[in-house]
Amino acid sequence: MNVLIVFAHNEPRSFNAAMKDLSVDTLEAAGHAVQVSDLYAMGFNPVASAADFSERTNPDYLVYALEQRHAYNKGALAPDIAAEVDKVKWADLIIFNFPIYWYGMPAIMKGWIDRVFISGLCYGGRRIYDRGGLKGKSALLAISLGGQAHMFGPGAVHGELEVMLQPILRGMLAYVGLRVLPPYVAYHVPYLEEAERRSILEGYGLHLQGLDQLEALRFPSLDDFDETLRPL
Repeated sequence: MNVLIVFAHNEPRSFNAAMKDLSVDTLEAAGHAVQVSDLYAMGFNPVASAADFSERTNPDYLVYALEQRHAYNKGALAPDIAAEVDKVKWADLIIFNFPIYWYGMPAIMKGWIDRVFISGLCYGGRRIYDRGGLKGKSALLAISLGGQAHMFGPGAVHGELEVMLQPILRGMLAYVGLRVLPPYVAYHVPYLEEAERRSILEGYGLHLQGLDQLEALRFPSLDDFDETLRPL
């Protein structure tokens, strides 16, 4: 496979960085081609703005998604966006590697989604979920949490992890047609001893080695909805 790792952590010696390095080594050793977008190291700009387009259909009023479509077709995307879009098109699997901040992803990675998952290529109209523009590709979250495993689940203090991650798993990844694999979650990382961290990394290595055996998460099929997207 071609694997793109989108990595967001502001400390190069972090546990997340160790996860990123492990994934590169493991996947390359298995014969896969790997590219890494290290967003902090790149100084990636997360702010979606009119500056993202060298040519506009409407210079007086910015409708960002419509301008994305036009700029993609005209080759008028900002160079940093165009480079990431090329990586997405190249990839068979995209791994999003980041720590959970406030029940979500770091702002720099959300900005990558905003600017790189462009309308027209990745989604648009009824080209969503199992008809999305990135259908045929897969996605995996590799994330760390400060909380312990028992703090997540039905009735737990933080609620169910799957619910917390729905805006990402469903609203960002499945929405554009990606086949979403079960996340790999590293719990309680800032408070663990070195041996426990090594054990989590070993588990992540096994998770990556068994990618072809993972059952994808289930999300809507447009076959189950009518032309107005009401359930049949």
